[in-house]
Amino acid sequence: MNLSTVTVISIALLGILLFVLGANVTRNRALRGTGNQLPTDPSDRLLIAVRAHGNAAEYIPTMIVLLLVCSALSDSPAIGVLAVAAVVVRYVHAVGMLTSSTLASHGPIRDIGAVGTYLVGIALGVTAIVTL
Repeated sequence: MNLSTVTVISIALLGILLFVLGANVTRNRALRGTGNQLPTDPSDRLLIAVRAHGNAAEYIPTMIVLLLVCSALSDSPAIGVLAVAAVVVRYVHAVGMLTSSTLASHGPIRDIGAVGTYLVGIALGVTAIVTL
Protein backbone atom coordinates (compact mmCIF):
# COMPACT_ATOMS: atom_id res chain seq x y z
CA MET A 1 0.00 0.00 0.00
CA ASN A 2 1.38 3.37 -1.02
CA LEU A 3 -0.44 6.20 0.74
CA SER A 4 -0.27 9.64 -0.80
CA THR A 5 1.12 12.48 1.29
CA VAL A 6 -2.30 14.13 1.22
CA THR A 7 -3.96 11.02 2.63
CA VAL A 8 -1.33 10.56 5.35
CA ILE A 9 -1.61 14.20 6.44
CA SER A 10 -5.41 13.97 6.37
CA ILE A 11 -5.39 10.84 8.54
CA ALA A 12 -2.97 12.54 10.95
CA LEU A 13 -5.18 15.64 11.15
CA LEU A 14 -8.23 13.48 11.89
CA GLY A 15 -6.33 11.73 14.67
CA ILE A 16 -5.14 15.05 16.07
CA LEU A 17 -8.71 16.37 16.10
CA LEU A 18 -9.87 13.37 18.11
CA PHE A 19 -7.14 13.87 20.72
CA VAL A 20 -7.67 17.64 20.92
CA LEU A 21 -11.40 17.11 21.48
CA GLY A 22 -10.56 14.57 24.21
CA ALA A 23 -8.18 17.03 25.85
CA ASN A 24 -10.95 19.63 25.75
CA VAL A 25 -13.18 17.28 27.76
CA THR A 26 -10.40 16.90 30.34
CA ARG A 27 -9.93 20.69 30.44
CA ASN A 28 -13.65 21.26 31.00
CA ARG A 29 -13.73 18.64 33.77
CA ALA A 30 -10.73 20.26 35.46
CA LEU A 31 -12.34 23.71 35.28
CA ARG A 32 -15.49 22.31 36.88
CA GLY A 33 -13.61 20.40 39.55
CA THR A 34 -16.46 17.98 40.23
CA GLY A 35 -14.96 14.77 38.89
CA ASN A 36 -16.37 12.63 36.13
CA GLN A 37 -20.07 13.34 36.59
CA LEU A 38 -21.78 13.97 33.28
CA PRO A 39 -24.12 16.95 33.24
CA THR A 40 -27.53 16.71 31.60
CA ASP A 41 -28.16 20.37 30.77
CA PRO A 42 -27.80 20.67 26.95
CA SER A 43 -26.18 24.10 27.34
CA ASP A 44 -23.50 22.87 29.77
CA ARG A 45 -20.03 23.38 28.25
CA LEU A 46 -18.80 20.05 29.62
CA LEU A 47 -21.68 18.14 28.03
CA ILE A 48 -21.08 19.94 24.75
CA ALA A 49 -17.37 19.04 24.92
CA VAL A 50 -18.19 15.40 25.74
CA ARG A 51 -20.62 15.13 22.82
CA ALA A 52 -18.22 16.84 20.39
CA HIS A 53 -15.55 14.30 21.35
CA GLY A 54 -18.00 11.40 21.34
CA ASN A 55 -19.32 12.30 17.91
CA ALA A 56 -15.79 12.51 16.53
CA ALA A 57 -14.97 9.15 18.11
CA GLU A 58 -18.01 7.65 16.38
CA TYR A 59 -17.03 8.71 12.86
CA ILE A 60 -13.29 9.43 12.61
CA PRO A 61 -12.04 5.83 13.11
CA THR A 62 -14.39 4.52 10.42
CA MET A 63 -13.33 7.29 8.03
CA ILE A 64 -9.66 6.45 8.67
CA VAL A 65 -10.23 2.74 8.01
CA LEU A 66 -12.12 3.52 4.80
CA LEU A 67 -9.33 5.87 3.69
CA LEU A 68 -6.77 3.11 4.28
CA VAL A 69 -8.89 0.55 2.42
CA CYS A 70 -9.45 2.89 -0.52
CA SER A 71 -5.73 3.73 -0.61
CA ALA A 72 -4.84 0.04 -0.62
CA LEU A 73 -7.17 -0.59 -3.54
CA SER A 74 -6.48 2.46 -5.69
CA ASP A 75 -3.99 5.23 -6.28
CA SER A 76 -6.67 7.51 -7.72
CA PRO A 77 -6.38 11.21 -6.86
CA ALA A 78 -10.03 10.97 -5.81
CA ILE A 79 -8.86 9.29 -2.59
CA GLY A 80 -6.88 12.39 -1.70
CA VAL A 81 -9.88 14.59 -2.46
CA LEU A 82 -12.05 12.45 -0.18
CA ALA A 83 -9.35 12.55 2.51
CA VAL A 84 -9.26 16.35 2.47
CA ALA A 85 -13.06 16.46 2.43
CA ALA A 86 -13.14 14.18 5.49
CA VAL A 87 -10.84 16.54 7.38
CA VAL A 88 -12.84 19.61 6.39
CA VAL A 89 -16.24 18.20 7.36
CA ARG A 90 -15.04 16.77 10.67
CA TYR A 91 -13.32 20.04 11.69
CA VAL A 92 -16.38 22.03 10.58
CA HIS A 93 -18.63 19.76 12.64
CA ALA A 94 -16.40 20.07 15.71
CA VAL A 95 -16.36 23.87 15.44
CA GLY A 96 -20.13 23.88 14.96
CA MET A 97 -20.65 21.82 18.09
CA LEU A 98 -18.16 23.66 20.28
CA THR A 99 -19.48 27.09 19.33
CA SER A 100 -23.10 26.07 19.85
CA SER A 101 -24.84 27.62 22.84
CA THR A 102 -26.75 24.37 23.39
CA LEU A 103 -26.93 20.85 22.03
CA ALA A 104 -30.68 21.31 21.75
CA SER A 105 -30.35 23.49 18.66
CA HIS A 106 -28.56 22.95 15.38
CA GLY A 107 -26.73 25.68 13.54
CA PRO A 108 -25.65 25.75 9.91
CA ILE A 109 -21.99 25.02 10.67
CA ARG A 110 -22.80 21.93 12.71
CA ASP A 111 -25.35 20.74 10.15
CA ILE A 112 -22.95 21.23 7.23
CA GLY A 113 -20.35 19.20 9.11
CA ALA A 114 -22.86 16.46 9.91
CA VAL A 115 -24.27 16.15 6.39
CA GLY A 116 -20.76 16.38 4.96
CA THR A 117 -19.66 13.55 7.26
CA TYR A 118 -22.45 11.32 5.97
CA LEU A 119 -21.73 12.17 2.33
CA VAL A 120 -17.96 11.68 2.59
CA GLY A 121 -18.37 8.47 4.60
CA ILE A 122 -20.80 7.04 2.07
CA ALA A 123 -18.54 8.13 -0.80
CA LEU A 124 -15.59 6.37 0.85
CA GLY A 125 -17.63 3.19 1.33
CA VAL A 126 -18.84 3.21 -2.27
CA THR A 127 -15.30 3.94 -3.50
CA ALA A 128 -13.98 0.95 -1.56
CA ILE A 129 -16.60 -1.31 -3.14
CA VAL A 130 -16.24 -0.12 -6.74
CA THR A 131 -12.43 -0.29 -6.69
CA LEU A 132 -12.38 -4.00 -5.81
